[in-house]
Amino acid sequence: MVEEKITEVIDIAKLALEDGTVYTGTAFGARTTTAGEAVFNTSMAGYQEVLTDPSYTGQIVCMTYPHIGNYGINDADRESGHPRVEGFVVRSLSRTPSNYRSTQSINDYLVATGVPGIEGIDTRSLVRRLRVRGAMRAVISTEILDDSELIRRARAARDMSGLDLVREVVPSQSSQWREGLDAPLTAHIFKPVLPRKRVVALDYGLKWNILRCLTAVGCDVTVVPGTATAADVLSLEPDGVFLSNGPGDPEPLDYAVETIRELIDRKPVFGICLGLQLLGLAFGAKTFKLKFGHRGVNQPVLNKRTGRVEITSQNHGFAVDADTLPGNVELTHVNLNDGTLEGLRHRTKPVFGVQYHPESSAGPHDSTYLFEEFRQVMG
Repeated sequence: MVEEKITEVIDIAKLALEDGTVYTGTAFGARTTTAGEAVFNTSMAGYQEVLTDPSYTGQIVCMTYPHIGNYGINDADRESGHPRVEGFVVRSLSRTPSNYRSTQSINDYLVATGVPGIEGIDTRSLVRRLRVRGAMRAVISTEILDDSELIRRARAARDMSGLDLVREVVPSQSSQWREGLDAPLTAHIFKPVLPRKRVVALDYGLKWNILRCLTAVGCDVTVVPGTATAADVLSLEPDGVFLSNGPGDPEPLDYAVETIRELIDRKPVFGICLGLQLLGLAFGAKTFKLKFGHRGVNQPVLNKRTGRVEITSQNHGFAVDADTLPGNVELTHVNLNDGTLEGLRHRTKPVFGVQYHPESSAGPHDSTYLFEEFRQVMG
């Protein structure tokens, strides 16, 4: 009997940065070419949440943890309906996931959803370059293997600064959210509270676990597009308004800032990530682009009101300039790595926000108290 030898076809993929650096590795996922801002995430787990977080729209994400994909992909851990990244970069990809919740591999998932990936490159070198020189425009391709052409395309890619990416991810219509926290590891976080409160969530690129946390803390949530007006929101007669996370630069979002300015005089408001940045702009503060951003699940934040340190999950490339806050707005949380603003609160109105992600997913649960605070300020 002659044993048949099966040879796997290995396709080449390339990642080119606007500074002229080109990395060559092995392709996985979809065979295509995409452009975006190259960034990195320091999480050891939670890659599915990263892939599906709308805040990563327009970005090529490199995971610093070297082995990715060992527990596969499942239907429960998504943060939106499909992957939002432009490309995915890993050191070593597991093609044989092993977990009782897994329904498919990362490779099969990205093939089905049209996202290219590259593995086998020196991710330490890439991350070091991004930390030293800052986040850069990049191209990932399994089709174009000419280095000069890839570099040209990277330099021609759109810049994140000044870019309104929210309009690319907002829902087309309003909807009701019903799902709470029912997983064994998270269902115990909140205790059921009555009576329930009506919350309108402005969706600028909303993570689903935020909605689960709001529901679990006793809120009936209506999700509306982030392009909605204050009149649209107030017509739903909410007890409070939530401002979501989302992608890109907050400064071009004049329509959102105008809506928020009207709402903060009328209703309790809670913002997370981009929602916090938009709150800052509505208060009259300024925002700026971070050199390489905060992306990971171990960012230490000082709660200045309690003196406690919270380990937080973060994903943002822009921040509010604390020095530009007006006198009626209090800085409440500070990043202990670089001193940037991580939380603010109006001194007399029930309006507050944080830059990090208290809903975790993935990440620690140190900051879930913020959802309960939001419920309390709604009365």
